[in-house]
Formats: sequence, structure tokens, C-alpha cells
Amino acid sequence: MAMTVHCDVVSAEQKIFSGLVELLIAAGSEGDLGIAPGHAPLLTALKPGPVRLIKQGGEEEILYVSGGYLEVQSSVITLLADTAIRAKDVDEAAAQQAQREAEKALANKTSEFEYSRAATELAEAAAKLRTIQQLRKKR
Repeated sequence: MAMTVHCDVVSAEQKIFSGLVELLIAAGSEGDLGIAPGHAPLLTALKPGPVRLIKQGGEEEILYVSGGYLEVQSSVITLLADTAIRAKDVDEAAAQQAQREAEKALANKTSEFEYSRAATELAEAAAKLRTIQQLRKKR
């Protein structure tokens, strides 16, 4: 049996996952991270995108997070996000529509504030679509 570490994934609304994992893979602010049992302590910001959890026994679960923070301690991994959704619950049509609207807003930029907001919305929509793609690859 592989080594495991306790992991909690918490959004502003709810605790979405709590259990033992063999590996967590996420997009950190400085690049992709793979966290396994025994990893050095770490605190990092996360980019919007998929988070892969390899649970005890090898089963994989994919989540979408809107960004947030990842804390690694010797006995626990904690991921805090404004939004965390299981990949199977992400609405692909809504993400595609949000992506189209954000691209349209970027093309018609009228002020710095609108451009910034549209760029953020585009990044989040693209991250949701990447999460859905990872879920499809898993199947």
C-alpha cells in the first residue's frame, strides 16, 4: 500500500474533500506542483484550474478551483479556495459561454478596469474547460 497524507479541500461554501491522498497535483503561482507524503512544508498561491487528487488505493478525483492557497505541513495538506467544484459538476456550456463573452469583452476593451475583469473571467472559464478535458482523459 502506498504512503498517504491527510488532505482537506475547502471552499468558501463547503468542505469538498477530506481524506487520505497519495498525491495532489495543482497549478501553483510559480508552476505545477506535485505534493506527496513527506513533502517539505510549503505555502503557495494557486492559479485557477484543475486539481488532481490520487486518493488512497489509486482512485483519481479531479476538482476545479478558482485559485486560492495550498498549505503543506508534515501531516496534512490544506487547499483553501473561493470556489472548488468537482469536475463532474462543472457546467461545460456555461464555461464556454463565459469564455466567449470574456473574449468579446477583451476585443471591445473600453477601460483598464473592464479589460482586467474580462481577462480574469477568461482565465477562469479556460481553467474550467481544462478541468473538463482532464476529466474526459481520465475516462
